[in-house]
Parts: sequence; structure tokens; C-alpha cells
Amino acid sequence: MVVLKSKEEIRQMREAGQLLAVCHKEIEKIIEPGITTLDIDSFVEDFLKRHGATPEQKGYKGYKYATCASVNDEICHGFPRKTPLENGDIVTIDMVVNLGGALADSAWSYAVGKISDTAKRLLEVTHGALYKGIERAIIGNRIGDIGHSIQTYVETQGYSVVRDFTGHGIGPSIHEDPQIPHFGNPGRGLRLQEGMGITIEPMINEGTWHSRVDPNGWTARTVDGKLSAQYEHTVAITADGPLILTRA
Repeated sequence: MVVLKSKEEIRQMREAGQLLAVCHKEIEKIIEPGITTLDIDSFVEDFLKRHGATPEQKGYKGYKYATCASVNDEICHGFPRKTPLENGDIVTIDMVVNLGGALADSAWSYAVGKISDTAKRLLEVTHGALYKGIERAIIGNRIGDIGHSIQTYVETQGYSVVRDFTGHGIGPSIHEDPQIPHFGNPGRGLRLQEGMGITIEPMINEGTWHSRVDPNGWTARTVDGKLSAQYEHTVAITADGPLILTRA
């Protein structure tokens, strides 16, 4: 069941989203070769605590961390760990912020030191794909319009869209209806309505779109060992167009 949000609920989610966006900007300042994703996870938890918020996914289905930290060929749900990041790595930090009961969800992919031109282009295309999807998140369109726009753009750039993980509704709970695939056919799926709160979060692979999950039961990675990147925003569907809630 899709839960529509009131204007006040969207305002509260936007406050949570703006705090999340500031946190991402602070992460950007500290990411460098030698830092660990466990260091970043501790930074995020402390930052949120100092600002009266909590990491919503910590404890979700037994998950132990404030963030997901996915490095290089990891697509999503990577565990923060003590291994230092190296020059040339890319890392996606994904988090859900709870500020007074309002939730916001966002992921950014970061360059660690100087990355290759190949990795840089993957980040640029993935970031562009996110906004291709957001452009289609308007009242009256269908979910398939979002996915089709993303898929068409990404595949013309020579990359692939992960099929096994999707965006989703968000509100009082982390994951709500509807699912938001980042691929599909235009004019198909649920029609978008004012008051919907959704995440658009394309995961884009350098090689094939297929994934496999590590023995930890969480971390998904590319089957061919090639790079993957992700950018995500929480978006409200409004009469004035898509409102990005996780942008400062």
C-alpha cells in the first residue's frame, strides 16, 4: 500500500534530508587514501548524534552499522571495515537519517584520491542517470517512465543498470511501496501521485548488470569484478514537480 505524505510530513522529511546532505558534504572533506570505511561510519554516527538524529538502518533486520560502504566492485550494502581505502578506489556511502521520526535516504559515490578516467566517467554517468530519473518523477507519469529514462541514458553510454535492487517508497518506514526499478518500459506501472515519497537510486555497472551476494548475506557485487557506482536522492512528488529532499 502506498502511503501519501502530507505537506507537513514532506517538510519534516526535507529537514532530515538537508541534514543528510550536509553529512555527505562533510564526508567528502575527509575521504582520502588511508581512511577506513569504519572510520567514516563512526564519523557519520557521531555527526548525526550531534545534530539530534539517528542512523535508521542501524539495527534494521540486524544490520550493525550506521552506513553502507560499498567499494569498487561492490554494488550496495557493503559493510564498513578496517581496510584502508587506497588511491584510485571509488566508494559509495549510503545512509538513512531519522530526524524526529522523519526519514531521508541518500547515497553518494566518492573518488578516493586520484581515480582513473574510466572510473571518473562511470561516476559522471551514474550521477547523470539519477537526474534523468528525477526529471520523470512528476504527477501523472508512471514508475516505468522513471526506469525507462534511466535505462535508456545509461545504456547509450555503454553501461548497465542493476536489476536486482530498486528504489522504494519511504516515510515512517525505510522501505515502503512502491518499488522503483531503474529500468523498464514507459507508460507502465503505478501512476505517480502528489504526496508520494520515493527514492531514486540507480546502481550502474561498468560491465554486466548481474550481481551476486557475499556470504555475509548483505553485500552485493558485480559478477565480473568491474566497477559499480550509485547516487540516490529521496524525492517528493508535488504539484510543482519533483522536490529533492536530500539536497542542501
